Amino acid sequence: MRPPVFHGWRVVGACFVIAAFAWALGLFGGSVYLQAVTAHHGWPIAQVASAITLFFLVSAAAQRAVGRGIDRWGPRPVLSAGALSITLGVALVGQVGQPWQLFPCFVLVGLGWSALSTTALSATVAPWFERHQGRSMTLAIMGASVGSIAGVPLLLLALSRLGLAEGLALAAVVAAAVLLPLIGMALRHRGPADIGLRRDGDPPEDEAGALPAGAAATPVPAPPAAGAPGHPGAVRPLAARGRPGWLLGSAAAGFALGLLVQIGFITHHVALASPVLGLAGAGLLVSVTGVGAFAGRIVLARIVDRVDVRRLAMRIMVVQTLVMAVLAVTTAPAVLVVASVIYGWCIGHVTTLGPIVVRREFGAAAFGATYGSAATAIQFVAATGPAIFGWLRDAFGGYGAPLAVAAGLSALGAVALAVGGRLGARPPLARMPM
Repeated sequence: MRPPVFHGWRVVGACFVIAAFAWALGLFGGSVYLQAVTAHHGWPIAQVASAITLFFLVSAAAQRAVGRGIDRWGPRPVLSAGALSITLGVALVGQVGQPWQLFPCFVLVGLGWSALSTTALSATVAPWFERHQGRSMTLAIMGASVGSIAGVPLLLLALSRLGLAEGLALAAVVAAAVLLPLIGMALRHRGPADIGLRRDGDPPEDEAGALPAGAAATPVPAPPAAGAPGHPGAVRPLAARGRPGWLLGSAAAGFALGLLVQIGFITHHVALASPVLGLAGAGLLVSVTGVGAFAGRIVLARIVDRVDVRRLAMRIMVVQTLVMAVLAVTTAPAVLVVASVIYGWCIGHVTTLGPIVVRREFGAAAFGATYGSAATAIQFVAATGPAIFGWLRDAFGGYGAPLAVAAGLSALGAVALAVGGRLGARPPLARMPM
């Protein structure tokens, strides 16, 4: 008898929780570590930001290995190792006494982040769905918004009440206590074939005609013909189009630049906002930004399987460009709050759309390795965000210069996505009329 709830949706639920902890301790946690470590030790922002950049560089180097590891061994061992690594690294950040000691700590955080973030979660969910591929990935990564809404304020609260060392140790213990049992139980299967089903919970083909009356299998629609109009959500027939390199390269370039700005801004968000709003206000602002990201992902989950995701990502990056340009001119309290909420909406889309674009344009086969390759390039570029923001901030004495540079980089990312989409949509040269 088939279970009432397809196990793939349980996998999505587990990935949602994993994302909440991973983003709280990883991406959004970086802004807390930057502010807390510099305040506690009095070290320069650029120096601490460089250590955080190492965290993202290590994650970038590990992306392809993470994707291949999940394709080969399944998600459970890879994500379990990631949970151990990130929690150990976070706990050790609170114990450092010299600046150089931050670097090995953030190596551990980076390894853990690589095994718990977008590549790993997307590769975990991808084998379970076909019709609902976009929605399932969006819902899984939606936990990232919870990580910013609740995780950052709770981290700041723990540090203010317990201090740097004890606060980070408590956060690490709680995360490990939740993540390790969850990964062990929910991710024990690698895909629907392990439980005798097909993607989306459909029964095996040889059982489709033997279902009880009124319980016919949900039909799987045939893919649209190549170039068929009116199907923006259709999987691109890459073999027919013959330009997968253009598609993958342009997607990697566009999302790399978009995420460089995102990671840089998120890492420096508390440091940027605290002089204007105070530390408590800055923590609240990060939560409000997370609410914007959560709302963006909710809307995305409803529309993602019906739209041209590459074009949507390009438009979101245009909005991201405008937000950075406005903040480069003024960080007045009202402007900062409104811009952060709008930018949160961008975060909710850009972080999620990368793997969906690759999944749609390249299919499910070996998705982990395919997106892992793209994610390696994306993360190497994006990893420089915290350091670039930090160096420019120290060099110019404020955040105006890094925000202006961020606006330009976001614009370039939008152009890369648009140009790559046009090239990928052209027919192969051999088939073009003479």
